[in-house]
Amino acid sequence: MSAKDYYEKDFYSELGVAKTASSAEIKKAYRKLARDLHPDKNPGNKQAEDKFKSVSEAYDVLSDAVKRKEYDEARDLMASGAFRGFGAPNAGGAGGTAGFDINDLLRNAGAQSGGAAGGFGDLFGGLFNRGGSAGTRAPRARRGADVETEVRISFADAVSGVTVSLGITERTPCPTCHGVGSRPGTAPRECPVCKGTGLTTRNQGSFAFSEPCTNCHGTGSIIDDPCPTCHGERTVLHTRRLTTRIPAGVSDGQRIRLAGKGEPGPGGGPAGDLYVVVHVSGHELFGRSGDNLTLTVPVTFPELAVGTDLTVPTLSGSVRLRVPAGTSSGRKFRVKGAGVQRKNITGDLIVTVEVAVPQRLSAEAKAALETFAKAQREDPRQAITRALRSRESAGSGTGSAGGP
Repeated sequence: MSAKDYYEKDFYSELGVAKTASSAEIKKAYRKLARDLHPDKNPGNKQAEDKFKSVSEAYDVLSDAVKRKEYDEARDLMASGAFRGFGAPNAGGAGGTAGFDINDLLRNAGAQSGGAAGGFGDLFGGLFNRGGSAGTRAPRARRGADVETEVRISFADAVSGVTVSLGITERTPCPTCHGVGSRPGTAPRECPVCKGTGLTTRNQGSFAFSEPCTNCHGTGSIIDDPCPTCHGERTVLHTRRLTTRIPAGVSDGQRIRLAGKGEPGPGGGPAGDLYVVVHVSGHELFGRSGDNLTLTVPVTFPELAVGTDLTVPTLSGSVRLRVPAGTSSGRKFRVKGAGVQRKNITGDLIVTVEVAVPQRLSAEAKAALETFAKAQREDPRQAITRALRSRESAGSGTGSAGGP
């Protein structure tokens, strides 16, 4: 990443979050933007693709605690003027560029911060020192960024587990120019303004302010003949495919972590992690409560009154269920072992029987029900009937007492 990225770009604004945003808030903002701007969702939309790149770049820095700390400290030091006072004119050159030493600048930054500049020597040395001078340290290895993707599976696959294929879109070095940025057979040339440092100085009275070179945008090099594939950006969007096993019993919205399957680490560092967000489609018959499956079975009143045997479906077949005589509507029956089956856990199938009231009756059915109602002597509302009669008796007694 160039000096311009750290100095001029506001990664917090790119994601639409405050500088004090938590990791969860940053991740939530990135997921929404990445979903809306993804190239697969906006084919041929160059503006959306550029915004997707900027959002991904911002998230790469702000999602990593170490990178975010260095980024914040670097911008704070720049804003405080810690890099002023170096690169002033001298006898050896005009404008101060000939006498500019980035190593002095780094030492000055450390001194102004109490001698504890943290990782700024490593951070800015890798960013600004492009001339290969003695003592220049190679960029240190860093952990790659975490990547998040989504997958939708069926209800049955969520219960039993399934192997899925994933497509991960990420930025990788351009295969044509191998990350150089220029057309094969050519090479970038050193920026004549900053002499390859990526920085220029601007005089303000007795002080000089160092800033990214506007001629090369802080990269230290000029690409005269851009690569036809990446157009000089050095990286391209690439879709990487891999397969993974979604375990049995996964729930809707669950995040599965695949260690080391994220973006490769810069400088040979370890790869980040891949997080797979699983979305589970609904089922036309079954519901789910934890490791138990649920099923509602409509029945007739006679079936509950006299008892019956029901054949109820399961995800893998069917079972026979005995409904005893006198069963109430809404009663639940448990079918052992017919739910979610995973390691050391086996759920059940919970069957609820409910009376299905017919919307239309034939004349014969209506007559039969009327005959049944006359023959049925038991009052299903005995408690309510007693309460009503008690109130009627109390009301009648009060009326007599108040009469003439």
